[in-house]
Amino acid sequence: MRQFPKLFFASFLLLLLLVSCTSSPVPTTQANPTVTLIPQATVPPCDSIAAAPTPGADAPSLIPPVTAADHARGAENAAVTILVYGDLQDGTSALFAGVMQRLISDYPNDVRQVSRVFPLVGRNDKALLAAQAAEAASRQGKFWEMHDLLYAQQSNWVNLSPEDFAQWSAAQASALGMNVAQYQAEVKSEAVVGLVQSNFETARQFGPFAVPLILINGEIYLGPQDYGSLRDIVELILLGRRQFSECPPFFVEKTKQYLATLHTEKGDVVIQLFADKTPYTVNSFVFLARNGWYDNITFHRVIPDLYVQSGDPSGTGKGTPGYYVMTEILPGLKFDKPGMVAMVNSGPDTSGSQFFITLAPAPEFDGRYTIFGEVLSGMDVLRALTPRNVQPGVETPPGDKLLSIEIEEK
Repeated sequence: MRQFPKLFFASFLLLLLLVSCTSSPVPTTQANPTVTLIPQATVPPCDSIAAAPTPGADAPSLIPPVTAADHARGAENAAVTILVYGDLQDGTSALFAGVMQRLISDYPNDVRQVSRVFPLVGRNDKALLAAQAAEAASRQGKFWEMHDLLYAQQSNWVNLSPEDFAQWSAAQASALGMNVAQYQAEVKSEAVVGLVQSNFETARQFGPFAVPLILINGEIYLGPQDYGSLRDIVELILLGRRQFSECPPFFVEKTKQYLATLHTEKGDVVIQLFADKTPYTVNSFVFLARNGWYDNITFHRVIPDLYVQSGDPSGTGKGTPGYYVMTEILPGLKFDKPGMVAMVNSGPDTSGSQFFITLAPAPEFDGRYTIFGEVLSGMDVLRALTPRNVQPGVETPPGDKLLSIEIEEK
């Protein structure tokens, strides 16, 4: 089946998904909502998610496109391009510069950063001088070195007089291995001053805006600027490469027995799948397992004495395979003991790839989630998993790995 970069939200919805907890497909201990199983004849067993693909790094934008004249670092064919208009004397821009350095370091092949210096003339007395310093350094192939240094050492120069800043920046140019005489000549040259002024005028055409102005694949991003939030967005965009454009074909035979062995860092867990009771859910689960969807991902939630949760390659708790499976609730299947395996959802008929396994009876989940299997062995492995509770935009230590899922058909 053909795959293509597809997510069920556009960039302007990234913030909504990352900061909203109300629609998060996470089992909770709140009172059960009433869920009525809609007759199968009126509900398709599976629906692909009807949404435009996530914009690619070369998507059209109201902001001028990235060109060879821009200062860029990271892989040229990266899936995620983050364009930043920042003021080198601005504290918030400096904080975000640190976030970007981490992203580039952690995703060297997947994230590209483009910097457009936008000096806040009239507010910051050395904004233009700092921009000129970066452009002069660029003439000696040291733009990013000076860019990062100016942000990292902002507290050392922000209170200097313009004259003292000129001397300070020349000393930094020397420390960066530049020809100081050349740097001092170029930093106040007509070419550099004119370029900075031209860049400023070009950016100002789009109206007043706060810095840093951040664009992710051409679309303005107004969400949280911390590392956790940006990492989640990157992971969700990268997940688009793996998502499916269509529902899987139906191949599960209700008369056969299907066993799933979860190979984890802590050991194996064997699950009996209920193909005869919840065939569409089992069909999707087996399809995803055989296509490597569950390979080398994390248990992104491990709540002791309640449940463990996995099934999202992005590790954010927001990922889907690109389609939804109908909710299959049978009155005889209940969360009345440990080891019940169920699909996570954010409402009726929105099961995807994420699943959870109970560590204790959880009657509060009855009638809300499709139970499609039961643990035959390995509860000790599940109870040994490292506690973890991923939250939108929050940096959480890595969880234990789900290495793969092996399907046995009898």
